[in-house]
Amino acid sequence: MPSLLRASLIVLTLLSVAACTSKPLVTPDRTLPATLHTDHEQMKQAILTTLVKRKWSVQRVGPDLVQAEITVRGQYHAEIDIPYTADHYEIKYRDSRELSYKDGKIHKNYNRWVRLLDKGILRELRDDQAETTAKNMANGVTPQGITQTAQ
Repeated sequence: MPSLLRASLIVLTLLSVAACTSKPLVTPDRTLPATLHTDHEQMKQAILTTLVKRKWSVQRVGPDLVQAEITVRGQYHAEIDIPYTADHYEIKYRDSRELSYKDGKIHKNYNRWVRLLDKGILRELRDDQAETTAKNMANGVTPQGITQTAQ
């Protein structure tokens, strides 16, 4: 009896550990704030730059959609679609291997990868906006609400 009880406890422990790694699928759906003015090309470049920085492989680039994939440690594989416009993007799950996708749940690492992509895209857009503003100011064009004085 003690060995049966021990085996049962081990099985329950393993099941609870396995359940902890599976989380509801994260699908960032981001509309940019009005203060962040971007065009279609800037959005596409921010997405592509972030994918490359995060070591995703870009599979396809279309006028309104980027498809990418990542394989980690030669085993864990995920594929995503990123539909986008000038002021909106979404990171959608397409397929995976070895990430235990089932019933809208997936391994927590997938969610972490997607959150990092989301943060990276926003960072690229903000950096691009700051760079554009700096160039405009250097050329004498000022953002709304800022008065540039001659020296």
